[in-house]
Amino acid sequence: MVISGFRLPMAAALLIWMVIWEIAGHTDAGFILPPLSRIVWRVIEIVPTPSFLDALLITGRSFLLGNVIAIGVGVPLGMVMGRSIIADRLLLPWVNLFLSAPLSALVPVIMVLFGLGETTIVLTVVLFSVWIIVLNTRAGVRGISLSLVEMARSFGASRWQAFSRIYLWAALPEILAGIRLGMIRAVKGVVIGQLLVSVVGFGTLFEIYQSHFLMEHFWALLLVLFAFAFTLNEGLARLERSVGYYAASR
Repeated sequence: MVISGFRLPMAAALLIWMVIWEIAGHTDAGFILPPLSRIVWRVIEIVPTPSFLDALLITGRSFLLGNVIAIGVGVPLGMVMGRSIIADRLLLPWVNLFLSAPLSALVPVIMVLFGLGETTIVLTVVLFSVWIIVLNTRAGVRGISLSLVEMARSFGASRWQAFSRIYLWAALPEILAGIRLGMIRAVKGVVIGQLLVSVVGFGTLFEIYQSHFLMEHFWALLLVLFAFAFTLNEGLARLERSVGYYAASR
């Protein structure tokens, strides 16, 4: 960001909004939006508590398991859609439909089918994250140069060898981009699942803070989730950039 010829660091905009938040917290809006300094203090206070660590364990388990399933289903499905015209025409309308649909409305359906346990929360995470992984993988596979595929065939490569040595590596930047976006959506999915399905994990803390109108604690928990999502996004984006040369070489 450049102002009057002076280049300001990217964190300058964040610092400006932090100052605005702090000022707003000392006005009448502080009833709903407490000062940022007090929220940060609450973060330091609640993170070491047993209730937070237990909620983190429950939420993290559902989040990781849901993402593993979403990646395990989304990447192969996207590759099949990218290489098969029939599969693409059959599945692409449904993938686009679920990607644009209000997925929160489908959570009660999963609840009826699988009950109120952790299985439903994990499936909610999968529902939120898998579709963008499928679409990005499909786009990456469809962007592979035909010369690479023809070269593999000319050397007698089997389907598995073509998949593991050509398609996977050449489409890796798009696959990682889909995983990054899918994990960000999975953060929303796990919280929504815990709030709507069964009040466990972070859903329990949100319910307690909201019902008792503990706004500092409520915003502190939100701040932790925002920080986690931001860190996750930046880490995966850096990994994505590190393999960007595959996109150029293909």
